[in-house]
Amino acid sequence: MAHGDFYFTINATFYHFTEKWGEQALIDYWRAMGSQYLKPLAERLLAGGPASIAAYWSEYFAGEPGSEVTVSQPDSDSVLIDVQVCPAIRWLKESKDAAVHPPAHPMYCQHCLHINQVMIEPYGYTFELTGGGGSCQQRYTRQPAPSQGSVQ
Repeated sequence: MAHGDFYFTINATFYHFTEKWGEQALIDYWRAMGSQYLKPLAERLLAGGPASIAAYWSEYFAGEPGSEVTVSQPDSDSVLIDVQVCPAIRWLKESKDAAVHPPAHPMYCQHCLHINQVMIEPYGYTFELTGGGGSCQQRYTRQPAPSQGSVQ
């Protein structure tokens, strides 16, 4: 079960990385999470294709407090996640304890980009993120298999 106060912990971790080691260290941390820690999730999701990705994110956001998110499959090779209200950003701004915690880290939204890109690229997908600050669109797209070329 999700609990919004975990967003404060994530946010504090992001601040800690940038204050102690800089922005690139934070990006490296996210990329390591995507390529290493989340590899089993990527393998499970991507084996099932876009329908599996859509089902996972629909269930994920359904459990997040304050989430206003629509997940769809505009075509057979992509998944669109339309985040009208990001549950994390909402919690960091509006929860009863928000006033005693730092605001969302300036790079907060970039964790979605860096983690997801590196997590799915080895499996023939791309990930794009547009927007931020509490509202964004995220798109997973399965790329066509590379052609083997013609043998003569």
